[in-house]
Amino acid sequence: MRKKMFNVLSVVFVSMLLPTIRAEAQEFSAQMISRTGKETVNAKIYVAQDKVRMEMPESVMIIRRDKNLSWMLMPADKMYMEHPVDMSSSPKVSKNFDGEIERVAMGTEAVDGQPAEKFQVTYPEKGKNVSVYQWLRGGEIPIKVEAVDGTWSMEYEDLKTGPQPADLFEVPAEYEKFAMPGLGEMMKSFGGM
Repeated sequence: MRKKMFNVLSVVFVSMLLPTIRAEAQEFSAQMISRTGKETVNAKIYVAQDKVRMEMPESVMIIRRDKNLSWMLMPADKMYMEHPVDMSSSPKVSKNFDGEIERVAMGTEAVDGQPAEKFQVTYPEKGKNVSVYQWLRGGEIPIKVEAVDGTWSMEYEDLKTGPQPADLFEVPAEYEKFAMPGLGEMMKSFGGM
């Protein structure tokens, strides 16, 4: 149970690190690698319009901005938890940050063996300005984001663009709804999810 809770919290944390899902986002799938300090979290991510799916070894997070909901699936138990999502703080996948103050082009660098445009982006977050490095492929998809101070990063590898199957963003019919007391409040403290 402790390992499952760690995985649930890891998915919540990783989802907070995603830079920003808008309706204009290009559909894609990729392997997502998130690093914070000495911790590394790997997940398969699928993005389709206003939907995100993140798969980890023992859990799956589906975020549906169109329904203002998130679902945490536990495949081994065929169970899921449902929580409302605050759209203002939910993960988004877009080249632009909400309230972006400054974007400075820094040239081109290789990321996952492919050329990407590098930018330093400053945006407001929780009453202060935050700066990150962002690498864009094709001018649209943020394939890497890293804190300027190097404390965290998130990168997509093996990126494949194209339509994603609609059933990836739904709870399987055989899953049973489960409620964990207090998790909703805990998730709110992690950024309003």
